[in-house]
Parts: sequence; C-alpha cells; structure tokens
Amino acid sequence: MKNSNRSGRYVEIMDTTLRDGEQTPGVAFTPAEKLGIVRLLINHLHLDRLEIGSARVSEGERKAITDILKWAEHRGCAERMEILGFVDNGKSAEWIRESGGHVMNLLAKGSERHCRVQLRKDPAKHRAEVCAEIENAAKLGLTVNVYLEDWTNGMIYSFPYVYEFFQALAGCPVARIMLPDTLGIITPDRLTMYLEWIYSAFPDVKLDFHGHNDYGLVTANSLAAVRAGVSGIHTTINGLGERTGNQPLSQLVVTIHDHTDRLTRIAEKEIQHASEVVQALSGKRFSWNMPVVGSDVFTQTCGVHADGDKKGNLYMNKLLPERFGRNRNYALGKLSGKASLDQNLALFGIEELLPDQRQKVLDEIVRLGDRKKQVTPADLPFIISNVLRTPTSGRIQIVDYVVESKMTSPPKATVTLRIDGAEITASGSGDGGYDAFVKVLRRELRKHGIQLPKLADYEVRIPPGGKTDALVENTIIWELSGGRRLTTTGVDSDQMHAAIIATQKMLNLVVKK
Repeated sequence: MKNSNRSGRYVEIMDTTLRDGEQTPGVAFTPAEKLGIVRLLINHLHLDRLEIGSARVSEGERKAITDILKWAEHRGCAERMEILGFVDNGKSAEWIRESGGHVMNLLAKGSERHCRVQLRKDPAKHRAEVCAEIENAAKLGLTVNVYLEDWTNGMIYSFPYVYEFFQALAGCPVARIMLPDTLGIITPDRLTMYLEWIYSAFPDVKLDFHGHNDYGLVTANSLAAVRAGVSGIHTTINGLGERTGNQPLSQLVVTIHDHTDRLTRIAEKEIQHASEVVQALSGKRFSWNMPVVGSDVFTQTCGVHADGDKKGNLYMNKLLPERFGRNRNYALGKLSGKASLDQNLALFGIEELLPDQRQKVLDEIVRLGDRKKQVTPADLPFIISNVLRTPTSGRIQIVDYVVESKMTSPPKATVTLRIDGAEITASGSGDGGYDAFVKVLRRELRKHGIQLPKLADYEVRIPPGGKTDALVENTIIWELSGGRRLTTTGVDSDQMHAAIIATQKMLNLVVKK
C-alpha cells in the first residue's frame, strides 16, 4: 500500500524565519515586528506552517509568541504556528500550552556524537526521555513534531543510533519527524539514498527536511528531498540563519514549481515584497544576484543578449520577472549594443532619434561605462540632452534650496521651485535634512495635483579609501505606479546636493507636461 505521507501533490512549506532565522548574527525582531511578519507570511504568501519562536527563552519571546497566537486563534490558523521545545521534564510543553500554543517541535539529538558529547547521556536514556516528553505533551493536548538535530552526521557515522531512534518514535504520538542537515554537509545523491532507507524501513513516517547552506547545496538538497517524497521543507525568508543560512524560500518555491511535478501553495507575486520587508526589519540585505529577489537578476547587460531578446526572447528562461511582479531591464555600459539602447529608449517612449544621433548616444554610454561609471536607464535622457546639446525640460525645476541642521531642533528646509513656469518658495521641517526637503517638495507638488513617487530605497556611496571631500554617489530607487521602479543617481561632493540631483532627475522623468 502506498504511503499517503509520501509524494503528496503539495509540498508543505514550514518557514522558520522567526526562530532559526533569528539566529542570524545581529538579527532580533521585536514582538510587533514578529507579528507583522506572521501576518505577511500567512495572509499574502500563504505559508503552510510557521515556526514562530522557542519556549522558555525570554519574556520578550513569550510576549511575541502570545500575541501571534492570539492573532492566529482569531484567524483560525493557530495549528499552523509551531514553537521549538526542549527535553526538560515537561517545562517547555507547559510553557507552550500556557502561551496558547498547539504545536511543539521537540529538539532531540539525531547523532550519537551529539548525544554522548553534548548531553553526556547514554543513547537509550536520551530516547526514553524524548518519548516521555512526547507523551506528556500529548496529554496536554499538544501536537508534537520531533527534530533530530545533526541527523545527517548521524546517518553517516552512527546509522544504528538513528535507526533505533526511529524505532522508538514509531511507538509515540509524533506527527512529523524533522530531519536537519544541521551543518550543511549532505549532498543530493547521499540524501536521496538516506531518505530511501528510511522510507523502506518506516513506510508510514511523515518527514520534513531542514537544510543549511554551508556548501552552497541547500536548494539542490531540498530538491532531492522533494523528489524523494518528503512531506515538508523548512525555509527562511532571504535564507536567514546561522553561518551561511537556511534554505531561502524564494529559490525553493521556483525550483519545486519548475523542476518537479509537485506544487506549493506559495503566492509567487508576493515573494519580492516579503523579501524586502524582512530585509528592512532584519537589517540584513540580500545580494544583488540572489535568485528571484536580487536587484539585478532580471537585468541583461550584454548587447548580444538584448538583441536576442528583441528578436525572439532568446535569453529568457521560465523565471520571467512578471511571475514576481517585476520587470526586465537592459543595463547600459561599455557592453551595450544598439539593442540595449533601443530597449531603454522604448521604456521612455523616445523614438525620434535619427540613426546618427543614436550612435552618438551609444558611443557616450560606452565611454562612460569604460570609466566604470554606473549608467542607469534614468540617466538616458540626460545623456541624450548632453550629446545633442538640448536642454532637459520638465514641469518642475529645483531653483534653489537651503537646509539647516541643528543639534537642538529638527532640520529645516527652504526650497525654491519653478512649477509650470511659476516660481514659489516654501519651508518645512523633517526628521533629517533630506526628509525636510522632500516634505516641502511633496506638499507643494500636491497643491498642483502632482503626486510624488514613493521612495523605495536610498543608498550613499563614496570611492574606496575616499576622504571627507570625496565625491558622493547617491542612488535613489523610486516606486512608480504599476509596480515599476525607477533608479536615479546624483554625484556631487556634497551628499545633500547629490540626493537633490537624483531627485531632480526623477522629477524630469516622471512628472511630464
């Protein structure tokens, strides 16, 4: 008879950003942040299960878990909230029950070395204590899953120990056995072999795989586990976790959808937003080339690639940016060709350039790229203006500004604008100099029926080894209507002026006559 717990159509995704992900160096979420992340992951991403914290850690952890469970009870999903517990004579189980929890993920030792060295216990004694914890938790009304910590080392070096643990757990009220590759040492072929052994010996077991990324193999290992038939995979948003981190949710979802015949319930269009929220709250930026969510993963740089896409989408795979609410971009620089330029001209609706003018613009882009200057699509109208010696015009010009910062009072800004030919001067304050400037700008533009785009990101860079008088490159990402984003850059020796240059570029591009 086929095991109903193996190879189901849907793979359960259990996200542990709030527990294992919080073990990332320097990451600690407040109770309010934890609740906000839970709402995001449940309401928008549609995660199957969440591991929301650990028992008996701190009063702050208790408050966070209690608040989450109250919200989950009201929404009818409290059974999807899981809490890590320990072998501690029932204290964790009681803590979880008093906090309103329904599910305990009991941490046990999955390798003989961990059992003997860290716990200093005989394996038989540890197994007996684990089974007693499970029975006690079940009497309290908790569902119990069991983590076999360091399971992969256990399979490699102490297989009889692991086998005997599975035998003991088979007689206990355990919902799932969760298999961590705690040190990220497994390979896909070996993992497949070990899972086949376990399913052969224990055909009715329900298994989760919990991968780490020390060798960069975590997604390949998770894929092997999915193909072998595991019921669930554990993830974190952006791969947060100790050392090299855990299985990133984004990479797992697309790998399952595109490379197996199984499915997840994750809403792909919500992945980018979730990644950016967790990035902001954790303070840990994901890399520019991180699959699916990285800032540059849907950007083509080579002119040959742009040409191939223009003629027949030759350099596109199943990971189309539209799946994730994003857009494809074509970078400008020394590798740009005519196709790269044409793709970007079309973005701004610029079609009136003659062939010789286009060539001059392309030559300037290549020249700037050779000097290692970052050339963004937003720079294009200004490059055209410079090459063709024509002014770049718009409804709004920033004529002058004064920004004052004092230790004893909020920063103030006085800004002189020219809007549709009429010059006005206005003042206001803010939390910082640029914030004060933007608040004045937004207020005055609103009076003219103009909505300022939302600021999505703000980055300041100086050259390596630069001194206090170094040039500053200020890059601002603006969120436009329809989910499209615009990046503008300003360069000046004064940081504030660099930001205002970038803002002026945005105004000329998006606020048209």
